[in-house]
Amino acid sequence: MTSSKVDPLAEIRRIYFATKPATILKDFDRAIDLLKSIATEAERERATVYMEGLAEMRKEFGRK
Repeated sequence: MTSSKVDPLAEIRRIYFATKPATILKDFDRAIDLLKSIATEAERERATVYMEGLAEMRKEFGRK
């Protein structure tokens, strides 16, 4: 079994493209946890577009 460190930015991006109405709450929480683990401000800024998109999806999916 190999132990590989997850790239938080890549995982947030993957979550952004894979989320669905049924998974948005879990996905958003996971993305927040990943965002907190990003060490540099520059990397956090790169994640902003995905986080804003997830937040918007959470609002949209919640209106149904």
